[in-house]
Amino acid sequence: MFSYSMNHTPLKSVYCALASLFCFTAGESFAQDSVSPAHDTHHKNTILKEDFEGSDAAESWPLKQGLRIEREDGNHFYRMHSTTPGGMVLAYKEISIPEGVQAIQITWKERVQGLKRGEKSWFDARLMMEYKDSSGRTLGQKPPGTNNSKDTDGWVERSKAFNVPAEAARIKFMPTLFKVNSGTYDLDDIEFYEILKIPKKQDAAKPMGKSAGQPADTRQQKTAKADVAPGSIIPNGDFESDANNDGNPNYWGGGNAHISYLSEGGNTFMRITTDTPDEMVMNYRKFDIPDGVEALEFSWDWRITDLKPGTKSWHDARIMMKILDAEGNEAKRQPPTPYQRKSKDEWHSATRRFSVSDDAATLEFMPTLFKVKRGTMDLDNLQLKPISGESLRKKQAARAAEKARMHVEPEEPQPENWPSPLKVVGNRLHDADGNEVWLQGVNVDSLEWTAKGEHVLKSTLVAIDEWGANCIRLPMKDSYWYGEKGDQYRKLIDDIITLTANRGAYLALDLHRYRAPKGAHIKFWKDAATRYKNHPAVLFDLINEPHGVSWEVWRNGGFVSEKKKKADEDAFLSEEEKKKNAQGFQSVGMQALVDAVRGQGANNIVIVGGLDWAYDLSGILKGYAIEEHPGGNGVMYSTHVYPWKRGWKKNFLEVAAKHPIFIGELGADAKKMDWMPHEIQEDAETWVPDMIAVIQKHRLNWTAFSFHPSSSPRMLLDWDYTPTPYWGEPVKEAFSGKTYELDRLR
Repeated sequence: MFSYSMNHTPLKSVYCALASLFCFTAGESFAQDSVSPAHDTHHKNTILKEDFEGSDAAESWPLKQGLRIEREDGNHFYRMHSTTPGGMVLAYKEISIPEGVQAIQITWKERVQGLKRGEKSWFDARLMMEYKDSSGRTLGQKPPGTNNSKDTDGWVERSKAFNVPAEAARIKFMPTLFKVNSGTYDLDDIEFYEILKIPKKQDAAKPMGKSAGQPADTRQQKTAKADVAPGSIIPNGDFESDANNDGNPNYWGGGNAHISYLSEGGNTFMRITTDTPDEMVMNYRKFDIPDGVEALEFSWDWRITDLKPGTKSWHDARIMMKILDAEGNEAKRQPPTPYQRKSKDEWHSATRRFSVSDDAATLEFMPTLFKVKRGTMDLDNLQLKPISGESLRKKQAARAAEKARMHVEPEEPQPENWPSPLKVVGNRLHDADGNEVWLQGVNVDSLEWTAKGEHVLKSTLVAIDEWGANCIRLPMKDSYWYGEKGDQYRKLIDDIITLTANRGAYLALDLHRYRAPKGAHIKFWKDAATRYKNHPAVLFDLINEPHGVSWEVWRNGGFVSEKKKKADEDAFLSEEEKKKNAQGFQSVGMQALVDAVRGQGANNIVIVGGLDWAYDLSGILKGYAIEEHPGGNGVMYSTHVYPWKRGWKKNFLEVAAKHPIFIGELGADAKKMDWMPHEIQEDAETWVPDMIAVIQKHRLNWTAFSFHPSSSPRMLLDWDYTPTPYWGEPVKEAFSGKTYELDRLR
């Protein structure tokens, strides 16, 4: 169990800090502090001064889960408090080191009360520090720490002085209640200031890594040599050896409330479990990597039960590993991190192979329940074996070549090549010169399920330049747009739009949401409309697939009741999003989304999907048409047509006689969808020709779904952009001018 608090700390920093922190469980000792200054300093410049009296303290120090600012007799101070045995309360703060500083003095006051140490001698109240260089890499050398294994006699003053490595740019300051059973650790009047360089023999700072030594770990490794599987560098990875017969396998240490060693059918395994939300449970071990190892193969068995992931995508069950060099710094190459976000109630085996750089000395092994809501991870048969690096080098070379092949450099805008802006005229689209424009294209999928996208620039390029598409429909999500790396996501969409426009093609930006418009969608469309206002290539597809509401609510808004049944959008949602999506809410209506776009001065064509998962447009002819604003370039209505949909005439062809139609999604797969009865799904070989024929007959605008080899109905067999014979080939031929004869309407 692990309470980890931080102040605007990126995941990588957290990971690095944790990896270093848990080294101390293997017997790392700290130089004891003195109660008087360790070095007569001749003050220079104050680097940090904190008395916790101002409002700034509440903003710059983490305040949650056992961390708070207290007031006592008119004095404010910082408090760490724990009542959870084996838990860890850690405050993380980074402090910049001004350029040119050669040595630092730290002074502070502290008070320890009610401390009950954990089961190990180093499970106590301690102050830990590390250095980072300007790139964010943790250095091997670190400042001295302090520890308290018992209560202090009230408030006491402490001081530490140490030299600073030339490459150090920041100090990671980490006061901690380290896996204690209970206790309170108070801090006040913390000051960091520059001092003159300290003579070497007086310097309390020390290097970290093999040279520093970790005697407890070394003794364990020596006694465990007989337990190592042939070729494996993990001792007792099957947990079967127990020399003391105390229920704790050799090398792996004693269990606690969250880490235990159990037997089923005579087989022993390790269990990591928690039912405390947002805390971390980790079993830390460190293994030496033999000299000359080029690559490692990690194999293991695991079982994940009752897992409920946390709020972030990396809050899951994972096996973190980190390779260090001989000085304790991060090695040049790092291993992968296997993870699971879903329960798997049966044991299953897994293997990962990875290259090892020539500076590798040790591997930190950290199976972890990383801030999950609850869950259990069982592990067994852990093996880490040196292997030849040749096969990995070949695979890496192949991956690098494939990455280079799929890479597309973003382009600068070339407005002289951009298409003419479109305008609705009757039931057609015209350009600025009055020429009719017929949109025919594809859905470039993946930005609705991953913020990085999957070859989206390359797919856009191939669809236009090689397949002949003149329109790209781009599904995306507002949660990524406003997400942690939203700037990168928005930039990627900008690049796709520019790539499309530079080739004279159009792009329909699809907010890939379902059911009915929400207030959050207004916020998004105001933002997107401002960003792409009057861009001649951009059309706004306001919401992917409305369904489950009346036409009145669809157009004008109203209450949308709780969703009772699962639906196909659930496949694209996290568990948290599914729950939120199922709740009742007040819809703003489709007209409000159009109003939001026009309110930003954006005249771009808006695309509005009908009901029944954007299939049914019949309400448009029954008084529910969208009202366009003066100066707007018009409204185009969208339908999504698949092989299980019937009633083409009523649902979209009658509307097509009066309004421009955009078939935003359509397609058929040789493998029928398993989430609905197979018998209601028409075969692709009969459906596809008639679908394309009706599009051609009525010149309906369309974007086929999906230009991705793993998203059904798929148009591609692979990332060589080989068309599927049942859907991709007919689409590509239609773009090239092949005409299809209509046999019958559906």
